[in-house]
Amino acid sequence: NLPMTSVEFACSSDFDQTPFGLVRIALVVVPFLYVGTLISKNFAALLEEHDIFVPEDDDDDD
Repeated sequence: NLPMTSVEFACSSDFDQTPFGLVRIALVVVPFLYVGTLISKNFAALLEEHDIFVPEDDDDDD
């Protein structure tokens, strides 16, 4: 038996796949994205309420 080269090792399918890998990733990413959007939305409303940052409506229809 010859030792495996790095290309053969990279292409071998002897590794174990995690079942439901994409589902697990989605179950972690989606809630954190949702919570992040809620925090940023509430913080933007707080800044507007205290007149720290008020977005201006710039119409470029001139």
